[in-house]
Amino acid sequence: MISPKLRQAEYELERNSICGQILADTRRELYLHLPYMDMALSVLYPEQTGATQTLGSDGFHLYYHPDFLIRMYKRGKIAVNRGLLHVILHCLLGHLDKAAGKDERLWNIACDLVVEQILDDMPLRCLRIPPNAEKKNWYYRLRQEFSVFTAERVYRYLQETTLTERTWQQLMAAFLVDDHQFWYQEQEPRAQQTRQQRWEDIRDRMQTEMETFGREADEHSESLREAVRVKNRRRYDYRSFLKRFAVLKEEVQVDPDSFDTIFYTYGMQLYGNMPLIEPNETREVRKIEDFVIVIDTSMSCKGELVQRFLEETYDILSQEDSFFRKINLHIIQCDERVQEDKVITSREEMDAYMRDFTIVGSGGTDFRPAFGYVNELMARQAFYHLRGLIYFTDGYGIFPVKKPLYDTAFVFWDEHYRDLDVPSWAIRLVLTREDLEELQGNTDEY
Repeated sequence: MISPKLRQAEYELERNSICGQILADTRRELYLHLPYMDMALSVLYPEQTGATQTLGSDGFHLYYHPDFLIRMYKRGKIAVNRGLLHVILHCLLGHLDKAAGKDERLWNIACDLVVEQILDDMPLRCLRIPPNAEKKNWYYRLRQEFSVFTAERVYRYLQETTLTERTWQQLMAAFLVDDHQFWYQEQEPRAQQTRQQRWEDIRDRMQTEMETFGREADEHSESLREAVRVKNRRRYDYRSFLKRFAVLKEEVQVDPDSFDTIFYTYGMQLYGNMPLIEPNETREVRKIEDFVIVIDTSMSCKGELVQRFLEETYDILSQEDSFFRKINLHIIQCDERVQEDKVITSREEMDAYMRDFTIVGSGGTDFRPAFGYVNELMARQAFYHLRGLIYFTDGYGIFPVKKPLYDTAFVFWDEHYRDLDVPSWAIRLVLTREDLEELQGNTDEY
């Protein structure tokens, strides 16, 4: 007669073997349809645990409760496919690394919503479970706010939205899949850095392979491709970015760095009131002198975004170390034609312009008239040394074919930005709301 302990051990051994086979089969099936996710599908080490009743991950392990996995498999292979891919996408998109300091409930549901939207957007039979009305409703609402779903954007939207307890329950019923408790467990800094670097490397390789697969990858996972691109996008310091347009010029001011105090002190001691050397009265500095900001005022660019961009740019440029004492700043508003050109020559004029700022024009978007107008200004010698032009836009317009004589940067607002074919001669910068808030918070430091 077999003892209960032996029978239990045999049962657990068989159950573990079944779970291992389920996960192996699931990975193989997903790889056949999503070959560019080969590394992402294989990096998590499966580990059975009683700490969760569902699935979860800390970025290194795939934690699962065997009974849950078997029940899910009995419902159908699609449920297991989606469950495993759901957990992997959290890791791939860096949701674990951004969890610290967030409202846990808001962040969890924002991440689940983003991942489920990506899965629902994949027209693959092995993943296809038609979204219910609740999901469709949330997808529609959020698409009115931004074109690409990210956890940070959804989190911010939920923060700004009043949600009743009933709404919370509906959200959780529609989007909750896995257990996020492992995200919030304390880890050594080295382990956290290793995890972050590992998934960054996987994400970089995956983007390359998705672009290699081309149309096939786009048809299967356009939302995933866009989410990966946004996550891989390099973040820029906008303040440092503006310094690229500065020129080197002498300015009247004492230069203590080139002043040797030893000779000065020796002269004062030897002759009483006559130093042997005095501080330089000029110093070479890099600042902005001639500059052009073009604001796209077409109907596709929201007025509050334009206002906020201009305010933050003004805050940077109004710092004493940004401009020479004499400046020549043109702020041009343009849709399909130049609507206004405001010339700023002093801080007082800039203050007055910002107080009374209004958007002029609401037609289509054509970038060429603004460049043609600036070229005319250069021909009339309206600039002494124009180094650069910044064009704030949503990107949906006609670009000039010929490279201008000055550096040009197109600045896009992140919420409505998709990768566009910006000319090779232009600099492309994508600003997020977090970038602007960070600049706003650091203004006092400069």
